[in-house]
Amino acid sequence: MKSRSPWTWIPSLYFAEGLPYVVVMTVSVILYKRMGISNTDIALYTSWLYLPWVIKPLWSPFVDLVKTKRWWIYTMQLLIGGGMAGVAFTISGDFFFQATLAFFWLLAFSSATHDIAADGFYMLGQTEEQQAFFIGIRNIFYRVAMLTGQGVLIFLAGKLEASTGQIPFAWTLIFFVLCGSFIGLAAWHRFVLPFPERDKQRERVTFSTIMTAFGRTFLVFFQKKGIIPALLFMLTYRLGESQLVKLASPFLLDSNEAGGLGLSTSEVGVTYGGVGVISLLTGGILGGFFISRYGLKRCLWPMAFAISLPNLVYLYMAYALPESRVIISGCVGVEQFGYGFGFTAYTMFLMLFAEGEYKTSHYAISTGFMALGMMLPGMLSGWIQEQIGYPYFFVWVMACCIPAFLVIPFLRFKEKEGDENEE
Repeated sequence: MKSRSPWTWIPSLYFAEGLPYVVVMTVSVILYKRMGISNTDIALYTSWLYLPWVIKPLWSPFVDLVKTKRWWIYTMQLLIGGGMAGVAFTISGDFFFQATLAFFWLLAFSSATHDIAADGFYMLGQTEEQQAFFIGIRNIFYRVAMLTGQGVLIFLAGKLEASTGQIPFAWTLIFFVLCGSFIGLAAWHRFVLPFPERDKQRERVTFSTIMTAFGRTFLVFFQKKGIIPALLFMLTYRLGESQLVKLASPFLLDSNEAGGLGLSTSEVGVTYGGVGVISLLTGGILGGFFISRYGLKRCLWPMAFAISLPNLVYLYMAYALPESRVIISGCVGVEQFGYGFGFTAYTMFLMLFAEGEYKTSHYAISTGFMALGMMLPGMLSGWIQEQIGYPYFFVWVMACCIPAFLVIPFLRFKEKEGDENEE
């Protein structure tokens, strides 16, 4: 096995995993808001883009059996770059909404396939001890990618909007930059990714082989002990966040008359890209440290509170409508710290639940249920907000955090051999 230090590829791999996700899920929201699309349409159509992540388990056995995960990683990164170019070319067109949505769908499918390969590669290319150690690091760089999208890219888009006076042209330049970035990432990973012994092309792969593996994969997954509470946990842990993430940026961008804070595009970028990045990094590092030291069972409850309670800052801002950029940035920082700290427990649970013969495919199935839990509530969030307004909407978001706490006592998972809390 050709080895590489995990530090040379894990940060860039999970940055490459997170960036297209945030472009499809969040940057698209701000783009469409700036282009005059309503909150209801934004939330509905961009939530549909979760679908590839929901159904990605349907083709995860194919990724498992055909070629290597290493090959899938850099090939999908090239395809993602092509999708970014497609968005750039169509933003200024007469039917920009339909055309860009089509390319966002291409990005979503390519990114979901990349996730299958990258997450499988992560588990195949490291020992269990290394996986536990680097889980905080991978989450950090995944979220750094998301904040790069929400922060740096949005800030640059705002500056370009102001300097050129042309919103479509400004966003076209942003997506051309993204296209070039992914071509560079594909070249980097083609060179730097290691060659784990277990990541090899299967021999004598046929349609029958794939279908047999497909059926066996799902059968074994749904026969796992504790499957019902595990599925409920996957669907509810991010229930509040699934709706908050769709309306957070529109809330910051909307005028005071519309119930928002009236920030400019650049100010939204600075808010997420400044204190948001620092808070996220701090939360992610601490989350990985506490899980590696104390284990998931002891950290699960505190981390569940951490990912839920900081959403209160949006409820405060919706009622207070603060004008101070310091207060707004501080509130976003609290929310991002809670997410960085709390999401670590979710990721670790999915990895532990996926352990076994089909760990790559089972992890993909688990993240598919996670995406389903983000997609369905997100589709309705824009309509709910427009019916009841921002203040009551954020009250609703807080109420949606309760179901996960009701499920946690029933979870069963095994952290190590001999663990009493076995599946």
